[in-house]
Amino acid sequence: MVKRSKQYKQAVEGAKLSTPLPLEEAVVVLSKMPKAKFDETLELSCKIQLDPKQSNLSIRGTVRLPHGSGKTVKVLVFTENAQAALDAGADYAGLEDMLKKIDGGWLDFDVAISTTSAMKDVRKAARVLGPRGMMPNPKSGTVTDDIAVAINEVKAGRVEYKMDKTGNVSIVIGKRSFEADKVVDNAKAALASLEAARPETLKGKYITSVTLSATMSPGVKIANNQENA
Repeated sequence: MVKRSKQYKQAVEGAKLSTPLPLEEAVVVLSKMPKAKFDETLELSCKIQLDPKQSNLSIRGTVRLPHGSGKTVKVLVFTENAQAALDAGADYAGLEDMLKKIDGGWLDFDVAISTTSAMKDVRKAARVLGPRGMMPNPKSGTVTDDIAVAINEVKAGRVEYKMDKTGNVSIVIGKRSFEADKVVDNAKAALASLEAARPETLKGKYITSVTLSATMSPGVKIANNQENA
């Protein structure tokens, strides 16, 4: 049985969490819950009406949050021209030297970007980066030859998301310290991006539930206009 903290119990007791709320109201309810001693991350958890075993229907994408994610992002660029990537704002850059470090267990970065020519070598690290969701991918904009643009977008607030093995998609949308209107703007952008990622062949329901939560808070259900779709 999961043991809940006193703060978590206080949050549950102080809010009505059984009924889905409009996004703006859900943000207000969450803002009134007890806060942790650190700046918690805000996240949307969305249940998708898809079979995770059907790889052709997998959901994966990126969203540029209008107000950023609130997180300082460390970027690694796989490239033969390391100095150019470092000059463009990368925290780490290289190819064989970076792959050797990763093979040795080093993972002190948040996002990996690769040039197209470097990908043939980067695939060597797929067994390490893949399971952690850190493998460069053209669909997420992290395999590109316009390294400067990719680095700027990631550091400015572009976040990636993908459906997990249980059919859920989690999207980071900011920090508890964000003002309510900024949280709402980021949440709307995230949901619009997720809706745009809907497979064309899918009929009926797509997003069956949406929950907003902070790192240490219970989830607040958001009214989803697709529930009756």
